[in-house]
Amino acid sequence: MTEFFVSLDLDACKQAVHDAVTDSLTGTLIDRYDLSHPQGGACMVLVYEKHYYRAGNRLTLTVTLDDFAGPGRTRVHCVGGGGGEGFFRFDWGAADRFEDVIRDALAGYRTE
Repeated sequence: MTEFFVSLDLDACKQAVHDAVTDSLTGTLIDRYDLSHPQGGACMVLVYEKHYYRAGNRLTLTVTLDDFAGPGRTRVHCVGGGGGEGFFRFDWGAADRFEDVIRDALAGYRTE
């Protein structure tokens, strides 16, 4: 699980995330859910899927973006999952690497 703030508006942040994940042959957006608050601000939930040979299967990455902290500041929360086989969740670090795609894509915009 990763959480940080960036100095991008919500739409620019979403585009940077989307470009980073779908740059791979197997990276696919499988769902998007948008919410807006009556007093301002919005939240976006993006669910991606990507095949990792290291894990031997497809992993998911859920990215939640919101601008509730104020204009020009977007919170990024992401978590990878789905690795491993059967009862075991061991994925050779593939879920962490999937999260790294987001951290790396937004590194130049972090505000913490």
